[in-house]
Amino acid sequence: MPAKAAPKKSKSAIKRARQAIGLTVANKSDKNMLKTLSKKVEKAVAEKNKDNAGTALNDVVSAIDKAARKGLIHKNTAARKVSRLTKLVNSMLPSEAA
Repeated sequence: MPAKAAPKKSKSAIKRARQAIGLTVANKSDKNMLKTLSKKVEKAVAEKNKDNAGTALNDVVSAIDKAARKGLIHKNTAARKVSRLTKLVNSMLPSEAA
């Protein structure tokens, strides 16, 4: 295999590399927050706690929508996650369609 290319030397390339490190850390932090909030909803549903599940769902939906607006996750991915979590919380409620 060929050796790895030498890092760029121009000022702009050095700055972009420096920015990329910071942005990667920020994005990773935001994605971990989304996972944590989603787990809170799942935990509240597992404990059958409707109040906590509802508030946790509101928090995670807000965070997911914000992440989609910022381009952190794709809008369809955001919609899928919101849909699945909402369906999970609604499964705790008694069915009115019966």
